[in-house]
Amino acid sequence: MSAPFEERSGVVPCGTPWGRWYQTLEEVFIEVRVPPGTRAKDVRCSLRSRHISLAVCGQELLQGKLFDSTVTDEGTWTLEDRQMIRIVLTKTNRDAGNCWTSLLENEYAADPWVQDQMQRKLTLERFQRENPGFDFSGAEISGNYSKGGPDFSSLEN
Repeated sequence: MSAPFEERSGVVPCGTPWGRWYQTLEEVFIEVRVPPGTRAKDVRCSLRSRHISLAVCGQELLQGKLFDSTVTDEGTWTLEDRQMIRIVLTKTNRDAGNCWTSLLENEYAADPWVQDQMQRKLTLERFQRENPGFDFSGAEISGNYSKGGPDFSSLEN
């Protein structure tokens, strides 16, 4: 089980007009399609704790207030194959109950089914961290998993 949980279990993406976004317990990933041949000097990206702005060749692609706060100095962006920008934001609140329902406040929201799948995945990721000897990457859960699922921390060993 050396591969990260998201590599073994896959991601639950939320499609957008410009690409997609998805999340783990700790991070939010944003993938933005850009014109082939785009160069890094054509990209203007600003990542702040609660705000994001991305422009390519002077055209604003993404701008607004993030759904929740992020760690400003851990945010990064990369231009991949000169046709996609990948932005990685580190969540400030990194528990399974902090499942972002949208990328920006009131914009790029996950539909209810995708939101449900995202919450299930974060709950399984939490179970994986709490039980490192087990592999939850292919597990199915049902019942009450909203807000990160049941809390077993008060049970005695």
